[in-house]
Amino acid sequence: MRYISFEKSGKTLLGVRDSGGGIRTLGEFTLEALLADGVDLQQFAAQHTGGAIEAEEGVKLLPPLRRPTKILCVGLNFKDHSAESNFAQPDYPTMFLRLHTSLVAHQQPIVRPRISDSLDYEGEIAVVLGKGGRHIAKRDALSHVAGYALFNDASVREYQFKTPQWTIGKNFDGTGAFGPELVTADELPPGAKGLLLETRLNGKVVQSANTDDMVFDVETLISVLSEAVTLEAGDVIVAGTPSGIGWARNPKLLMRHGDVCEVSVAGLGVLRNPIVDEAAA
Repeated sequence: MRYISFEKSGKTLLGVRDSGGGIRTLGEFTLEALLADGVDLQQFAAQHTGGAIEAEEGVKLLPPLRRPTKILCVGLNFKDHSAESNFAQPDYPTMFLRLHTSLVAHQQPIVRPRISDSLDYEGEIAVVLGKGGRHIAKRDALSHVAGYALFNDASVREYQFKTPQWTIGKNFDGTGAFGPELVTADELPPGAKGLLLETRLNGKVVQSANTDDMVFDVETLISVLSEAVTLEAGDVIVAGTPSGIGWARNPKLLMRHGDVCEVSVAGLGVLRNPIVDEAAA
């Protein structure tokens, strides 16, 4: 099941993709509310019928979840990326937080801030939790996953490295691309393992890796995080990027106005975003 969040005619709506690529509307619901209520997403889609939208004219796509309870991001989760970033590979997940105010949807612009020319791409998978808890055993962790989406953890490197904490460089408005849809966990291999993850900038592949190459797999991340944090339905875990980032290249390859960045994973589709300069004040 592929859930899509969108606006049409002034209403915030939830729908599912049909086999032909159109949208079957479910009503004025949000994934945040459904997950918080413990709703089975497959049953919900089967029980709610609405109009069909065959052409997306007048549809404004939204991130699958607009206000996730938490956005927990994992750094240095691919060994080659740790090496290119001149970090020793950590033996514990490197965590930082994103804010919902940084999120943008599929086809919506990622915004290059006017105060810095260091906007970089990071293609990743996002894990959306359907239920939470503390001290979740690794063997049970995947039962807590509602589904997966794509994420571009676009980073303002100049600000990321102004301090030892990366948070500010990861939270500029309009830099966290999330979508295009929430794909329920049954549509993918357990833990989204064995899938090709690629990032393309202006059509050229700049990152390519297999999700099997993650140092900490999805179930490990859920289990380890839950040792410290009460996880909740609607939490999003952004699981890390592979090597190939623009900041590590010589010369650096940074995103600029007019560029188009795409992140793809088999089964999750393509997350596509143009890059635009922030408007002058």
